[in-house]
Amino acid sequence: MKNISIFGTSSDSGKSTLTFVIGKILQNLGYSVAPFKAQNVSNNAIVAEDNSEIAVAQYFQAEVLRVPTSYHLNPILLKSGRKSSASLIINGKSVADRDVRDYYRDLDKLKPIVKEAFSYLDSRYDCVIAEGAGSPVELNLMDKDLSNIYIADEFNTKIILVADIEKGGVFASIWGVYNLLPSKLRSNVIGVIINKFRGDLTLFDRGVEIIENEFKIPVLGVLPYIPFNLGFEDSQSLLNYTQKSKRGAKRVGVIAYPTMSNYNDFEPLIADASVALEFIQSNINLNSFDLIILPGSKLVIRDLEWLKESGIFKRLKESKISILGICGGYEMMFNRLIDTEHIEGDREIVAGLGFIDDDIIFQKDKIVKRGEYNIFGKIIEGFEIHYGVSRKYPLYYEKGNIKGSFLHGIFNNRRFMEYKMRTIEEFISNMESRLDIHKIIKEIR
Repeated sequence: MKNISIFGTSSDSGKSTLTFVIGKILQNLGYSVAPFKAQNVSNNAIVAEDNSEIAVAQYFQAEVLRVPTSYHLNPILLKSGRKSSASLIINGKSVADRDVRDYYRDLDKLKPIVKEAFSYLDSRYDCVIAEGAGSPVELNLMDKDLSNIYIADEFNTKIILVADIEKGGVFASIWGVYNLLPSKLRSNVIGVIINKFRGDLTLFDRGVEIIENEFKIPVLGVLPYIPFNLGFEDSQSLLNYTQKSKRGAKRVGVIAYPTMSNYNDFEPLIADASVALEFIQSNINLNSFDLIILPGSKLVIRDLEWLKESGIFKRLKESKISILGICGGYEMMFNRLIDTEHIEGDREIVAGLGFIDDDIIFQKDKIVKRGEYNIFGKIIEGFEIHYGVSRKYPLYYEKGNIKGSFLHGIFNNRRFMEYKMRTIEEFISNMESRLDIHKIIKEIR
């Protein structure tokens, strides 16, 4: 069986979603399937079962498909860095902060790493579904494109295009991407999926005719826009969440600083009708909230300075309501953040909120691990990803209105997991009825 590449005709077209949807449908038909993305750019990471760090999208896809999680699913991960740099994570381990220009200059050195990871999955599964990144035909970057062009060319994958009709210009995007692809890849295109259609799907019947008869590209399905508040890959998708809260719901505010990370921590709260979640991006009165959360951060000191500059820092200091810090947000709660190793920047000592009577020391070696933890009086299955450490409170702190922990996943519970799996199954079923899966199977067998 041939492998599949999912190419978007634009960013945020739905590649991540279609990867697990198509994968699960194939899996239900008896094929073994694994998700893959050669290179991801995301601050939202999760610790896999092998204690490697991978992007949340690939972890979520593997969770849906119930396959083991490891760095093979996402061998290259880039996270926000200082100025023009990015944190480079190779095979699940943080190796360095690299200038983006240097990263692209040395890209050929990463190709064997990507090839090894894909080959590992290819030898173990009937079909590997490789999610692309952005658009595959950014002409100035095509020779540097690991996730789209390199994988599709190296492994001769069959290609499915995904077009986001909500953005507008869907015909131009399909025609442009298809015709700008190298001829070898163009011949491997199975067809296109029209995604995020709002309203009566039959209104696009004429559009299907145009794409198939004039563009000569098969349409594999027209999919409706359905809110899906799970597996948020980036802040853009996160801030477009929808929530149905009950009257009198508990108001929870999450401080959305510039490099907020691991916001999948809040999926259980979005799913909970007794909670009204709001992301706070400016200096507003916090007293109307029942709980304020300081979430994870890729650049803790930079985000802490943003809190001070925005005025939110002062409001937090003066507040008497409950405040919870998670990972980077937890670190901000201490007296001082000490970074003599210059992990985050040039400033070696920065004043924190002073809620917790200890300092955070940034160390060279990042703590990356998954397991079961006993915190806040309950057993939680979660994970840690952090450079900062506290000698007095190495895992969590709780006193009065202040709580905090390095642990991600603290809101997960059995009820949410049941909701999560039920939502995924319903979503896939809805999509399956609108996809020409038989056409896809015919092309990859």
